[in-house]
Amino acid sequence: MRVRHKPWAKDLLNEHPEYVVQASEDLKGEWESEFKNTHPIHLEVGSGKGQFIVGMAKKFPDINFIGIEMFDSVLVTALQRALEEDLPNLRLIRTDGRKVSEYFASGEVEQLYLNFSDPWPKKRHAKRRLTHKNFLSAYENILPKEGRIQFKTDNQGLFEYSLCSMSQYGMVFDNISLDLHHSDIDNHVMTEYEEKFSKKGQRINYLLAHFKA
Repeated sequence: MRVRHKPWAKDLLNEHPEYVVQASEDLKGEWESEFKNTHPIHLEVGSGKGQFIVGMAKKFPDINFIGIEMFDSVLVTALQRALEEDLPNLRLIRTDGRKVSEYFASGEVEQLYLNFSDPWPKKRHAKRRLTHKNFLSAYENILPKEGRIQFKTDNQGLFEYSLCSMSQYGMVFDNISLDLHHSDIDNHVMTEYEEKFSKKGQRINYLLAHFKA
């Protein structure tokens, strides 16, 4: 994904600690204190411009949502969306998905979302795919036993890779669809890419899987 640099993004992110959490490592195992409640935590890895995570936080006020994104110039759009709402159950973190174990304790996150991740199509880049076994291991560390991952993509190659990677890791599939929008699966909130691709008639691949206890 090509990211257009926004030199003002970092300053705006720093101005809104009510949404953008700094020194997030200090909250590992203590996220209840940040949200001031004991509601379940759902995490989106690679939240992009934030349409999904903001929409989910609006729709489910009794769930605490956290979105992580690597790039200031992308995360700032998620912040701008959040600022248009009143969402005490939403937080954003600028970090890499491989580092989730540094921010969350074992079992602290109830469910994890991966939406339209970069497919990294070249074989030599496989380790960068968010469903590579190294990432799955990091996710398993922060989810409870039988913790679930929901994954959506328009990229058939990445979807097939993810099915193999998760299966080889020992995960169990609860639901799979090769055409999400023509299935009976609840799809509460669409991402920006999902809306764009769906309007073009492209099929959306979906899976819900959990780690074995």
